Amino acid sequence: MGHDGRVLIVRATKKLLDRIGPPNLGEGEQSTTWMGQWYATAMFWKPQVALFVNEPTLLPVLMPLAPAATLLARFPRQLAAVLAAHGIPDAVIDEEQRQMRDRRLAKTANRSVVGIMSEFTYLAEAYRGNTPVPDLLALAMRLAATPCGPLYSKHVSPGRELDALWRSFAPPAN
Repeated sequence: MGHDGRVLIVRATKKLLDRIGPPNLGEGEQSTTWMGQWYATAMFWKPQVALFVNEPTLLPVLMPLAPAATLLARFPRQLAAVLAAHGIPDAVIDEEQRQMRDRRLAKTANRSVVGIMSEFTYLAEAYRGNTPVPDLLALAMRLAATPCGPLYSKHVSPGRELDALWRSFAPPAN
């Protein structure tokens, strides 16, 4: 666990693990972040892109893969940009970033989320068209409006699921 007990868990596909390193999740460790754990994969575009998908909300985040060694360290900043674009209050974003100071890498464990990553990869490829360097934030926002089967009984799309989640969040008192 991190020095203050806060830890972000990212469950990566084999093709991403091959790029960023082996799993380092300890026995019994669980994500302590407000949003829970994330799944990630590599998209071999030129330049290469990493796709992160939040397990509970299915919110997608796209970011440059390179440099691969710093991908997990750079993720909180990109997530903050996506959350801000969705209208999440700064206090909520700041608290989520504080919870992500320590990061762990693990293998994927939820086939449903892996399936959603495959669908998002396919849609992202179609949405980007012939654009050599797409706007990754705009692309993530478009993907977040996609109806997803696992969310049909809740809020249907990742963006709407995120909105419901943050409305239930109260930052801890300092």
